[in-house]
Amino acid sequence: MNGLFTTILYQPIFNAFVALYNLIPDVGAVIILITLIIKVILYPLNKKAIIAQKNMAELQPKMEAIKQEFKGDQQKIAQATMQLYKENKVNPLGSCLPILIQLPIFIAIYYVLRAGLSNGSFDLLYPFVSNPGKINTTSLGLIDLAGVSYVLAILAGAAQFWQAKMMYRKSPPKAAGAGGKDENMMAMMNKQMLYMMPVMTVIIGMSLPGGLSLYWFVTTLLTALQQKMMFRKKNEAGGSDGSSCIIEGKIIN
Repeated sequence: MNGLFTTILYQPIFNAFVALYNLIPDVGAVIILITLIIKVILYPLNKKAIIAQKNMAELQPKMEAIKQEFKGDQQKIAQATMQLYKENKVNPLGSCLPILIQLPIFIAIYYVLRAGLSNGSFDLLYPFVSNPGKINTTSLGLIDLAGVSYVLAILAGAAQFWQAKMMYRKSPPKAAGAGGKDENMMAMMNKQMLYMMPVMTVIIGMSLPGGLSLYWFVTTLLTALQQKMMFRKKNEAGGSDGSSCIIEGKIIN
């Protein structure tokens, strides 16, 4: 691995993993604790990404209306779209940048869990972290997290579905008119992604060690819970942040 990546990300997370295992000799509990710690650290970035994704979803009907109004004139469509972003204070890259920043951390966790679950080298331990010699990969005396776990892979897919469902936009009503065709097409694409991503998660999870599926399940579940709490607060506030709410393809300001 790259030296800078190892020093800044992999080594600290690996040492935290081993240190927690020395305190709580159950690898499943350690994975959950590591996930919780990382989610707390990344909470602000996750919050920004969730808000950006929701705002982009809520602007979709207006974006489709712009495409209908300036059909065939890409320059005017681009100008009107940028103006729409500006008026609603939405950054189109807002949902991507936080995820890109988190990506190296996710990669580091993948290598940490792979090394920990395969009882790899402990050469990168800090002097103050005791070498456990060997990590017992069986959690609760029942699940071997070094092997494939179909149950955890399915749970990860279910959590992915729940998270995506909260962002899902329903098809427009029949009364939507000419613009309803494009709205319906967008809704169909959203529906495909709604089911495709969880299925892909399950398929990938069934090819990875159970520990990685456990991590993916917990981190997705926590993200979904964070989304739910944020959306609930927004609803209780009556949309006081100025963003719109989508009901069956209509916009309610």
